[in-house]
Amino acid sequence: MTMDDPYKTLGVAKGATADEIKKKYRKLARELHPDLHPGDKKAEARFKDVSAAYGLLSDKDKRAAFDRGEIDAAGQPRQERTFYRSHADGAQGAKYHPGGDPFEGLSEDDLFANLFRRAGGGQPGGMKFRGADNHYSLTIDFIDAVKGGVKELSLPGGKTLRVTIPPGCEDGQTLRLKGQGMPGAGGGPPGDAAIELTVRPHPQFSRKGDDIHIELPVTLPEAVLGGRVEVPTVDGPVTMTVPKGANSGTVLRLREKGVPRAGKPADGGRGDQYVTLKVMLPAKPDPALEEAVAAWATAHPYEVRGKQRAPS
Repeated sequence: MTMDDPYKTLGVAKGATADEIKKKYRKLARELHPDLHPGDKKAEARFKDVSAAYGLLSDKDKRAAFDRGEIDAAGQPRQERTFYRSHADGAQGAKYHPGGDPFEGLSEDDLFANLFRRAGGGQPGGMKFRGADNHYSLTIDFIDAVKGGVKELSLPGGKTLRVTIPPGCEDGQTLRLKGQGMPGAGGGPPGDAAIELTVRPHPQFSRKGDDIHIELPVTLPEAVLGGRVEVPTVDGPVTMTVPKGANSGTVLRLREKGVPRAGKPADGGRGDQYVTLKVMLPAKPDPALEEAVAAWATAHPYEVRGKQRAPS
């Protein structure tokens, strides 16, 4: 890892909020993603550094430890300056230890054992540190976010990861692949791969919570007389009844055709789909329609706007 300061790597201030850090990371990850820079080793290295920096700063505990100087930019513990601290805390004139020479009476084996105990390892070779997480971004289609699926994520160096997308994922959600991060130190476990999802907008569907919304054009006869119309859903087209006298803006509901709710059984727990009708006239003027409407309007006048008052 080439970076030594995750704040400088991401280009954020040390007092930046979690949202500011996340926003800057997403911007840089999109700009530097290896798919956009094939064969560019500098962009690949920069992408790795940005991902590692975000991995540290997005973890509240790791960020605090880094700010206190307890760990470095790779997430590894910094070696404590034991002897300097002992000297500073000792009585005036004492050398490196309040009681005198710290090595006095210690064999070489005792000395190293003591150092490992101070570092928390218990014994030489017993210090284990978990590897840092690798952070990636993955763009998926709206339907995949709703229904789930499996996608391949291309990593720097040509490696790929198979990512299982659970049903009901949201834009900005992070998935974790255990053990797919940086290797641990001293025999410690590897970190994880943290994959932030970006959901592409759909030309027809939009999402609000667990519900899906769609605008459906209907003809004038369908709106006036009612009828059965075909409606697209994420599961495929279904037939819906348009009531007589439906207006533009009328909202109809299709139960259990929305987004699966997280943590609910697969056979239920879905949101609904809301269909907003939009009455459409023929693309070209029709003299017969104009004549029929004119005759009807003369015999059946009605008001839809109310009396408009002039501004005072």
